[in-house]
Amino acid sequence: MTATEVDDDLWSAIGDPTRRRMLDLLLAAGGGTATSLSEQLPVTRQAVAKHLLVLDQVGLVRGTTAGRERRYQVDQAQLARAVAQLAAVGSSWDARLQRIKRIAEAIQRQRDA
Repeated sequence: MTATEVDDDLWSAIGDPTRRRMLDLLLAAGGGTATSLSEQLPVTRQAVAKHLLVLDQVGLVRGTTAGRERRYQVDQAQLARAVAQLAAVGSSWDARLQRIKRIAEAIQRQRDA
């Protein structure tokens, strides 16, 4: 899969607002644990751990053992891949909308003539 092909599992993981907020928090702090994240979110530590598992499965975060907990950091390469996919989808939609605009303008010109 190339960087611009859409990865449904990746986007399903990113589609959840709690997981997006977790990514924001991890990026801002340079990493964190399920406990530290649960202190900043309106969900339990167990729920945070489940969300982290989903993010880990798609490669957006990587966990390392730190004592009794796992410390998570955002995988910058996978995040860059997600950004590239989003940019590609945005460009594709921009092109589609431009074609629709040209068609609508042509129809309008025919009506005005």
